[in-house]
Amino acid sequence: LKVIAIDEQLRVIYEDNVHFDKDLPEYKTQGGVYIHGDRLTVTSPVLMWVKALDMILEKMRSSGFNFSQVRALSGAGQQHGSVYWKKGSIQILKNASSELPLHQSLKGCFSVSNSPIWMDSSTASQCRALEKAVGGAQHLASVTGSRAYERFTGNQIAKIYSQNPEVYKQTERISLVSSFAASLFLGAYAPIDYSDGSGMNLLQIWEKAWSKSCLDACAPGLEERLGCPVPSHSVLGPISPYYSQRYGFSPDCKIVAFTGDNPASLAGIRLQEGDIAISLGTSDTLFLWIQEPTPALEGHILCNPVDSQTYMALLCFKNGSLMRERIRDDCASGSWDEFSKALSSTVAGNNGNLGFYFDVMEITPEAVGIHRFNRDNQKVSSFPKEVEIRALIEGQFMAKRIHAEKLGYKVCK
Repeated sequence: LKVIAIDEQLRVIYEDNVHFDKDLPEYKTQGGVYIHGDRLTVTSPVLMWVKALDMILEKMRSSGFNFSQVRALSGAGQQHGSVYWKKGSIQILKNASSELPLHQSLKGCFSVSNSPIWMDSSTASQCRALEKAVGGAQHLASVTGSRAYERFTGNQIAKIYSQNPEVYKQTERISLVSSFAASLFLGAYAPIDYSDGSGMNLLQIWEKAWSKSCLDACAPGLEERLGCPVPSHSVLGPISPYYSQRYGFSPDCKIVAFTGDNPASLAGIRLQEGDIAISLGTSDTLFLWIQEPTPALEGHILCNPVDSQTYMALLCFKNGSLMRERIRDDCASGSWDEFSKALSSTVAGNNGNLGFYFDVMEITPEAVGIHRFNRDNQKVSSFPKEVEIRALIEGQFMAKRIHAEKLGYKVCK
């Protein structure tokens, strides 16, 4: 959990963090999560998140941070995680005593104590059922921006409902991680914003309303448990009196809707129409601002957090930096300098030599293996080292452009 405070000139005046494993060892998480015995189910304890918030605010208070100057507060939450509030919890949240840390007041508030998160992949049967119920994967993508994904919230809710109908019955509200965090500050259930809501397989991205057929395919009475979605920049209301009494926040401090981490990245790096951002990590992520998306079976279309009338596209490529590092080790003696020199020694277009490099099963497209083609479009078993390096880099970036164009991205001439 990270906090950052900025002044009106956008200068950073305070930052800090709480590390779940290290600072909250009593929850015994690894990387902030529990990986269950089936290796598919991955959860995080909800109360750990609440206690981390208590802890970070206490750290700020003891460092002399002046909470009374905070005019507005917002945040980002890891996409696809969900929190299940037990019946009656709204009153406890609203009336929490400022004498107690919040995690003590809320300890009985959750019908599911360990929240499913983005790493969970235990809902394959629910995904198939959802796609079947709405007329196929492409139709689901056309309505909600994505085909059915195991980590997406609709499928997680469907699993909870089918395995524990009693638990679902006891649940009065379902939050995403983002709207959950906003709820803690609001002292009331915060609505889900359009952008983070687009990662649920439940929101009609064009109408900005829940899809009745998707809700019905997942669980009964779901609409009332989700509340009405709102634009990502909505002011939700003033901060809960709890924070004014306990920490000295101004009662006028505004809570602005929280959103998902991916939409927040688009907002944070100030992408505009026609811009494209690429994050080169273990997985490579590409996201962009688009006007007229064409949802496909690969990639995701989300509502744009900055402008509710436009969209953001998100593509994830699993064979990212680990693939580049392997070719660096094989062809450039493990040196990035050697790798760069080899890349510079070859011409753009690689004289027609082209390669696709997938050590592990790729997400976009679903393919595996190393595939090399020479200028005559014949498959070959190897390339000279410098040709291999350029084939890898050009192949990766061409794939990103091709798949972005499939989702509606137009390369400006």
